[in-house]
Amino acid sequence: MTTTAPGSAIAPPPAPAPLAEPASAVAPARAPTPLAELSYFFPAHNEEGNLEALVADALVALPALASRFEIIIVNDGSRDRTGALADALAGAHPEAVRVIHHPTNLGYGAALRSGFRVARFEYVGFTDGDRQFAVSDLGRLTARIAEADRPDVVAGFRIQRADPLIRTLYARSYRLANRILFGLRVTDVDCACKLFRRDSLRGLRVESGGAFFSAELLIKLAAAGRSVVQVGVPHYPRTIGTPTGARPAVILRAVRDFWNLRLRMWANPGVALGRGEPILGDD
Repeated sequence: MTTTAPGSAIAPPPAPAPLAEPASAVAPARAPTPLAELSYFFPAHNEEGNLEALVADALVALPALASRFEIIIVNDGSRDRTGALADALAGAHPEAVRVIHHPTNLGYGAALRSGFRVARFEYVGFTDGDRQFAVSDLGRLTARIAEADRPDVVAGFRIQRADPLIRTLYARSYRLANRILFGLRVTDVDCACKLFRRDSLRGLRVESGGAFFSAELLIKLAAAGRSVVQVGVPHYPRTIGTPTGARPAVILRAVRDFWNLRLRMWANPGVALGRGEPILGDD
């Protein structure tokens, strides 16, 4: 992993704990609550058509969400112009934008891990790089995390999923499997709109570098007794680029990682929960 354009912030084993269910299927939007500081990142693999618009959206939306923020682009071995465009954006906005380059495509989970690892601020949030989530909708999550119960994590769930039917069916099966075999009570395990208190990630390790990363992280957060709440967010159709989440190789890797964790937790939960790489770079 190499780093380009270091940049700076812009100013303006315990028993698993159950995760909170959403209060309703469609939660009303809350007014954004500005945080003191926020690290926002997104993975990008061959997203040359979405990258500039997504960063522009973030530069407009984030000043309302945090007094200080940083935008981290994780270029996961793209073979198009994503890397070059990311470097250009970091050069144009050195006070706000940073870039992490993977020389080769390491997978979705590895890209998320890199984003978490270099994030510097008290709150850490991410979306995907395909613009199926609006950066401004992170305001629904910042509003929730600032409420009196001070949850450790706010996980978004797609109010109405804008994906092909086959991906929706995969997602339902996957959610059911995680609920039955891990007790993971999350409406939308892989929703790529999440917000974390940095301290809630301390001491956690995740082994998967693929699509199982998000589920494994939520499983280990629950096992560590962290509080996770859920908020509905809009989901938009992809208009540019090609999705990769339903590729057979991606699914098979997720299935392998799923069963590796499940079998290890049956054999020795303490050892299984401690396996993997640290989420935070200073752990």
